[in-house]
Order: sequence, then C-alpha cells, then structure tokens
Amino acid sequence: MDNLSKNIDVKIIRSAFRDDLICLYKDADWWESSYDAHPEFLDRIVKDSAIFAGAFVDQQLIGMGRALSDMASDAYIQDVAVLKKYRGRGIGKKIIQLLISKLKKNDVDWIGLVAQPGTASFYRRLGFEVLKDHVPMKFKKSVL
Repeated sequence: MDNLSKNIDVKIIRSAFRDDLICLYKDADWWESSYDAHPEFLDRIVKDSAIFAGAFVDQQLIGMGRALSDMASDAYIQDVAVLKKYRGRGIGKKIIQLLISKLKKNDVDWIGLVAQPGTASFYRRLGFEVLKDHVPMKFKKSVL
C-alpha cells in the first residue's frame, strides 16, 4: 500500500462541494453540456440519495458512489466514480463495500446496479452477477 492509499478516507456524507462533484462527473465522462445551465442538480444527488459514500484525500472528494433505495428491501448502486489519477488503489472497492455494509445493516436484501461497459469484472469480484434473462432499460420519451 502506498502512502497515498493510507490517507484515503471513505465515509458516508450528506453534502459535497458542487465543484468536486463536477470534477468527478467530467473525469468519468458523465458531464453533458446541458448540465452547464443547471448544475444545482448535483446538490440534490448527495442529500437525496439513500446513502452517499465519498472518498477523500486531504478533504478533497476524489471518489463517490451512491445507493438509491427504500432502505427496506431493494437498492440500486449507481454513480460509482474515482478520479482517474487515483484509480487502481482499491478506492472503488472501498466505496462499494461501504455502501453494501450500510444497506445490509438496514436489512436491504436485493442490491443491483447497471455496470458500464468494461466494468463488469470489477463488480463480479465484489460479488455481483449478471441477472440472467433480464435487460436493463431506460425511459426515452413520454408515450402517455
């Protein structure tokens, strides 16, 4: 373990600096130009998630992950990201483990996620498996 890895603190948070979140979104290639006009949505993703984990080095947010859940039975993990320059040090693993630990303490027994292309092996090593005969779907437009 390098010295930097020893100084990483992964913890549950209820707020974060917007600029730190923007940096994570951009580094993960999630930032869309439409977000420039209304970045305040980022203020809500932390406080309105059932659980939000942040990874810090010297009080700077360098990684995140969150769980959306009723905190009774089901949860979805999403937005797991670590700044590229800090990857490969087990930070993402610590984030996932913390989220799962907190969910299990609340007896949440179904935890799912949608893995981005190229990340399935990371999640498999942490105990996730492909949901056979299931297809992730996204709402595209109103049909009502």
